[in-house]
Amino acid sequence: MKRRQLLLFTGSMLATLGISQLDIQRRSLRYAKTLAQNTPRKLALLVGINNYINKSKLYGCITDVELQKQLLIHRFGFQPADILSVTDDTEIKPTRDGILTAFEEHLIKQAKPGDVVVFHFSGHGSRVADKDKDEPDGLNSTFVPIDQTEVKRDGRNLVSDIMGHTLFLLMSAIDSENVTVVLDSCHSGGGKRGNLIVRSLDRSSPFSYYPNDQELEYQKQWLSRLKMSEAEFIQTRQQTVAKGVVIASAARDELAADAPFDGFLAGAFTYAMTQYLWQETNNQKVISMLGKVSRITAKYSTTGQVPELEAKKNTDKEERPTYLLKKQTPPAEAVVIEVVEKKVNFWLGGVNAESLEIFDKDAVFAWVDKAGKERGKIQSTSRNGLIGSGKVIAGQTPPPGALLQEIARAIPTDLTLKIGLDNSLGNAAIQTRGSLQQIPRIKPVPLQRGEVHYILGRMTETLATEARENDSQKLEVPEVGSFGLYTPGLELIPDSFGKTGETLEEALQRLRPKFKSLLAARLVKLTLNADSSQLKALALMKTLNQEFVASTFTVRGTGQTEAEEIPSNTPIKVEAGVPLLAVGTQVQLQITNREDRDLYMAVLVVDSSGEMGIVFPNTWVEEVDAALVKSGERKLLPEAGVDRFKLTVSQPLGNTEVLVIASVTPLRETLKTLKAIAAARGLRSGELMDLADTDVVDALLEDINAGSRGGLVAEFDPTARVVDTTKIGAMLITFRVINSLT
Repeated sequence: MKRRQLLLFTGSMLATLGISQLDIQRRSLRYAKTLAQNTPRKLALLVGINNYINKSKLYGCITDVELQKQLLIHRFGFQPADILSVTDDTEIKPTRDGILTAFEEHLIKQAKPGDVVVFHFSGHGSRVADKDKDEPDGLNSTFVPIDQTEVKRDGRNLVSDIMGHTLFLLMSAIDSENVTVVLDSCHSGGGKRGNLIVRSLDRSSPFSYYPNDQELEYQKQWLSRLKMSEAEFIQTRQQTVAKGVVIASAARDELAADAPFDGFLAGAFTYAMTQYLWQETNNQKVISMLGKVSRITAKYSTTGQVPELEAKKNTDKEERPTYLLKKQTPPAEAVVIEVVEKKVNFWLGGVNAESLEIFDKDAVFAWVDKAGKERGKIQSTSRNGLIGSGKVIAGQTPPPGALLQEIARAIPTDLTLKIGLDNSLGNAAIQTRGSLQQIPRIKPVPLQRGEVHYILGRMTETLATEARENDSQKLEVPEVGSFGLYTPGLELIPDSFGKTGETLEEALQRLRPKFKSLLAARLVKLTLNADSSQLKALALMKTLNQEFVASTFTVRGTGQTEAEEIPSNTPIKVEAGVPLLAVGTQVQLQITNREDRDLYMAVLVVDSSGEMGIVFPNTWVEEVDAALVKSGERKLLPEAGVDRFKLTVSQPLGNTEVLVIASVTPLRETLKTLKAIAAARGLRSGELMDLADTDVVDALLEDINAGSRGGLVAEFDPTARVVDTTKIGAMLITFRVINSLT
């Protein structure tokens, strides 16, 4: 009998005998308790719900559970037996009773003082009227079990949601202060937005929904067990969370998204947080982690999804690391989950979602032991969602649990820009699909069917109203009915909309250069490897008043030295982890080479409309020294008395990205191409260049490829562009352009 069949047979037999998964875990753990009574345990309950009964389905919540599980085991040292997953696919189902019983049995009954406890919920959220009216808006947030029921009584909708009040009581009952609760759901919105699915039940009149008798009785039982009066409960709840920290994927009035990635769906926030924690090299404060994860979440979802954190009052919990626990292993892009003969399967939880497509094949990893020592090399051969497969190309065969760190990636030359077709196109969608297919390297994709990079649609009255009401941006709103581009979360791409009355064919013809520049920007951003690069490079941005704006550095190369450069506080306003700079602000970049050898560097800027410009090199000659930054050198851009330009923040509004690329080999093709363009335009050295000619990106990628291929023990597609982490460091600074800070 095969092992999997044996496990299935045993599970069904135990179910027949009435022995649950929780019973088995409790009994088996008695031995562990006697052996390690003085060792703090790490307990986790992970709940994910996709297939709601009679409610709108979600698609990424079970992936969230797996994302958390792999991270907790392989990065934070949790024992698999101490992690209980409750999903559509597990023996214990995420019903109301299943979730509450699992919380009581797995967390409350087992946790001892000093133990680390994690509870994660991914699914629908909602709100109900608060019977005590002690919430600021008279509503209490809830999370929704798979079997949620609604009953009408006396004009009220009584629902079986699990309230925030109940979660507070359950947390209070845990006999440890080291509790982390992560909620990847939201409480308003519902339905779909662009290519995203909103994790909320659509209750347009939440004040007509109330907790049912079962929920209220359950709360009374816990108040009695905790010997807590109703008045004490309300007062404490208004002041603080019950234990540890609570991390929410979005504010009460914001949207939390189920987001399509390349080959799978997941919570935008859960993916961003777990991927970041795979890469984090130090044990930074959870509050600092969340600020950085906010920026990543906005990329995968919308700028309207800003994660929040609340820690128990008068404690140090927000100053401690995530999960109130130090990481146990080195950072990594992946972890080996299975070895079958010479085939190695691995979990790619540490790879940035924007780069996943290029990890399908040819990527090279070093596999390292728990101490970070390299033991061998693996090259990827295929990928299905977050599970990659590969072969050993050097050294020993890794065991399950071995960590994989990136050595090289290969960027195919046939990558496309995926354009979603919005419902606002109506009957023109079929015509649009055919027309887009005629544009080189543009792939039309139906919404809700997979990853898209941008959405083509009309400007609707609803979206125009949203844009007008965005006070921080004060965007110039396109005409209703005009054609243009949106992000996957339906935030408009500046300078992409035409005039009302423009035909679809005219719009597509107008957008051709835009598609080309957006594709070029995507390609160059696929080189970004700041988490894995081993070079020692750093970039800072400051205002001319020397106010620190942002920094970027090669994490594994530069390490903690960024702390020497970054002040502990700065007057620059930051929202969702992104610094805000008003139009007209003058800034200066500082790029630093901390290698003991010279580097060749390029600095490009990509604005919110997808247009690019090059800041460095800016001397239009073919001599390789034009891009040289000597060992130990700090170069200022612009450099006073040398450069003929100023870096002044300008429109379009929205996020602007600064890409800093360092190479150990010269950028010959890049300089040759820049010289030709400068001559054609009549530019003088020291001036800025807009990259309307996207051939510069192709030249830069060829230079990176030429410098990366030598010395690698691997075979690559001859047409791909290889990026070697020992020879290339590509970093990113993001800031948001706004009209005014007032």
